[in-house]
Amino acid sequence: MSYVSKEQIERAKQLDLLTYLQCFEPYELVRCSRNAYSTRSHDSLKISNGKWFWWSSGIGGRSALDYLIKVRGMSFPDAVLQIDGNPPVHMDPATPAIQQDGSNARLELPEPYENSNRVIAYLSKRGISRDVIDFCLKTGRLYESRMYHNAIFVGFDLQGTPRYAAIRGTTKTRYMGEAPGSDKRYSFAIPADDNGTELHLFESAIDLLSYCTLSEISGKVWRQSHQLSLAGIYSPKENKDEGIAPAALTNYLQSYPEVEHMVLHLDNDEPGRSAAAMIQQLLSQTYEISDEPPVRKDVNDDLMIYRKQREEPTR
Repeated sequence: MSYVSKEQIERAKQLDLLTYLQCFEPYELVRCSRNAYSTRSHDSLKISNGKWFWWSSGIGGRSALDYLIKVRGMSFPDAVLQIDGNPPVHMDPATPAIQQDGSNARLELPEPYENSNRVIAYLSKRGISRDVIDFCLKTGRLYESRMYHNAIFVGFDLQGTPRYAAIRGTTKTRYMGEAPGSDKRYSFAIPADDNGTELHLFESAIDLLSYCTLSEISGKVWRQSHQLSLAGIYSPKENKDEGIAPAALTNYLQSYPEVEHMVLHLDNDEPGRSAAAMIQQLLSQTYEISDEPPVRKDVNDDLMIYRKQREEPTR
């Protein structure tokens, strides 16, 4: 039997369920309203005002300790250790950027140019289909900046407000950056057209568009699934065993609770494989996860080779 001290027990008793899930299992939380949540595993379990109640079973409580024992079926010592003996799952910078005066920084989108011809030409050279490019232009997810003629990939919140922008140079300088005030929780994404249950994950917006193009070439309807760029990847540095959930992924799963299956297309290199393994470790108990890395370094490399081998011009 596991041993727990009186101090561990007292600390565990103080932790409410919402805080526990936010710290340890953020992917389990599903927001129902402004101040109420349910869990992905039990949609009839509701959390609000510091309490929780599992309506389908008639079980309720206040603390995370009650939840782990009554709902998860854990023994008392194991539940205490689950709360007090494990490191939390860290949410990689999920809070809006903060200015020095303590206020939330506003997203500063680059001023748009009168057309997006250079961005279209750049993405076409990267093998992206014109249909995919036009969709992004029409929905405001993509445009060309007036200064420097960079490609701007915009991410939105559920209300359609721009909250994030990745900047990609269209010249040989290969500039990459983010607009000031960008919130990584809302990175570049294309939600499914009709409540799709599958989510495809990529490291960059260009890899995302490359996958959409490859799907189009193979005759698939790529709008039937969700597409999300993680705006880069994050892996443990000091503590290799410490879990890190990308902010963009956690926020997307909370925003689209219909997602059941994730497909990972992270880069075929050490950082990409490490990040894919971490996501599988964190979320495989809740979601069906398939790891489908690119054959070459990234998805755009695969697309470019595909185009070259078939000498197929970009439409």
